[in-house]
Amino acid sequence: MAVTTPSSDSSSMSVRRRPRGPVRWLRSRLIPLVGLLVLLYMFAPIFVVVLFSFNQPSGRFNYQWVHFSTNAWTNLCQVGGMCEALRLSLLIGVVATLCSVLLGTLVAFAIGRHRFRGRSGANLMVFMPMATPEVVMGSSLLALFVGMNVARGTGTVLVAHIMFCLSFVVVTVKARIASLDPRLEQAAMDLYANERTTFWKVTFPLVLPGIVGASLLAFSLSFDDFIVTNFNSGSTVTFPMFVWGAAQRGTPPQVNVVGSLMFVLSLAVVIATQVVRRRRSRV
Repeated sequence: MAVTTPSSDSSSMSVRRRPRGPVRWLRSRLIPLVGLLVLLYMFAPIFVVVLFSFNQPSGRFNYQWVHFSTNAWTNLCQVGGMCEALRLSLLIGVVATLCSVLLGTLVAFAIGRHRFRGRSGANLMVFMPMATPEVVMGSSLLALFVGMNVARGTGTVLVAHIMFCLSFVVVTVKARIASLDPRLEQAAMDLYANERTTFWKVTFPLVLPGIVGASLLAFSLSFDDFIVTNFNSGSTVTFPMFVWGAAQRGTPPQVNVVGSLMFVLSLAVVIATQVVRRRRSRV
């Protein structure tokens, strides 16, 4: 009996059926293109903020492009009360970040490295402020401060910011601690390093990127918080509250300048961190 073999025509037809040209190029680059579109969608509001910081509005509202001007950049404190609110927000953000990072790092090491009674309950309590709506958190803190006869002001705002920043710091640092290789610390102790030397020479440098990321996250959350601050600020005016009040009368372009500066500073910190990390990895 004769054995039939596939003809060369069928194989050539299967080759011809493979997509070529634009379709093949699109399939090979579909994921990067989708990622680029998502990034453009996310950064579109930031581009608008930066663009309108160079606008010279004809009226009180900075919603329509009139003509290019650097007046808002050269006269940042021209709007009354804005620089004072900005300084207060920066001060509260720095203090809240330092306190929450210090306490949150200790809590993260305690939960991530030690076994104790109530550990699962502590993990649950850490996630509670993150899962609680800000309206509920702000009103609950307000009821607490009123019940304790505490005057609302900068102190109450600072306590509130430390409280909700603490959870994000614990979660971020604890995730970094969980990813550490314990063999590195064991190797350091095998080389006659004591616990303190092992911590500062091995453990802390490995956890430091997580601490830096938690610091940036805590400062961002504290600086732009409005809902919890509005409940517990009293007569204190932070920068988000100033923007909310100014938006009812007319948004000055100086607000866009502050937003642009904060974005540039955050981007510079992230880039500097990546550069330092790459240099250390090469060494």
